[in-house]
Amino acid sequence: METVLTASRSEECVAVNETVDVAAARRAAADLARRLGFAQEPAARLALVLTEAATNILKHAGHGEILLRSVMGNTAAGAAVRGIEMLAIDSGPGMRDARAAMTDGSSTAGTYGVGLGAIRRQSDEFDLYSWPERGTILRAVLWEAPGARQPWQCGLVCLPLAGEQRCGDAGWAATVDDGLLSMVVDGLGHGDAAADAAEGAVQVLADMAAVSRVRPPAELVPPMHAALQKTRGAAVAVASIDVQAGKVRFAGVGNIACCTSLDGQRRHLVSVNGIVGHNLRKVQQFETPWEDGMLLILHSDGLTSRWSLDGYPGVEQAHAAVIAALLYRDFYRGRDDVSVMVLRQGEAG
Repeated sequence: METVLTASRSEECVAVNETVDVAAARRAAADLARRLGFAQEPAARLALVLTEAATNILKHAGHGEILLRSVMGNTAAGAAVRGIEMLAIDSGPGMRDARAAMTDGSSTAGTYGVGLGAIRRQSDEFDLYSWPERGTILRAVLWEAPGARQPWQCGLVCLPLAGEQRCGDAGWAATVDDGLLSMVVDGLGHGDAAADAAEGAVQVLADMAAVSRVRPPAELVPPMHAALQKTRGAAVAVASIDVQAGKVRFAGVGNIACCTSLDGQRRHLVSVNGIVGHNLRKVQQFETPWEDGMLLILHSDGLTSRWSLDGYPGVEQAHAAVIAALLYRDFYRGRDDVSVMVLRQGEAG
């Protein structure tokens, strides 16, 4: 039986460039809370968090982005609950002392300096990464029920090419058989046809995970190939983490990159050539060790392959969603849909 961590194929993205965008970000959050059926109290806290985060971007960086998506977790009793994750992203001057900046009264912009402290108090989960001249990424989560958590950190940024309404990339992750199963898929091209292909691949994997013990990744790709034959086709990468065996198993077809990362050391897993749904000759499975504290990173070719975390001191200790947002902010090529998934075992701090 799986516990889905994320099934978001895309998310709300609000550009923050001027004062009116603060209200736009707040409305986007209110609309998402309404669609999810959030109660009044967490919805009101979410509105405050969005207002403060967007205002901070304008005051300290001049411009940036707010990303919103739904996430899934469990209460202490095991009940499934939903949450809303906000990522506030900018490339501004950053902070020399992020901890001090969260103290009420601390400000570098001549304001009262209560924004970050208010966001932290109103959020159920909070994380912040900032570095001088490297900008700031802030993460906040509000759950529909108190005390909800995710057993794994799951960061996902999945956005369409500018001008498109639907994203041709998708990401899916769930805890299965005491481990983790994840997938990133990139429908060929972009727009509706690419989105339909990506959606079909996600549905096949979710259905298989829900009804039976999960098979190795190499055995999960052929059913997607059969299901996508009437679509444009897609690049697909499936990775499973077996914590007890200390292994990552991976099968990829097409242009999805995958690696593990620990203390700056990366190990890449190879995708073979082909198109799931049209040109699938042989699916190969690869393995690499899995260790405590390790990150698993998957991304489509919307992200440059030459990304690196070396210039961001301490970022590997940030929440997986913050790392995904940083990779999107600094290494997005801007010519296609983009998806970045980052996974780490363990709840948010």
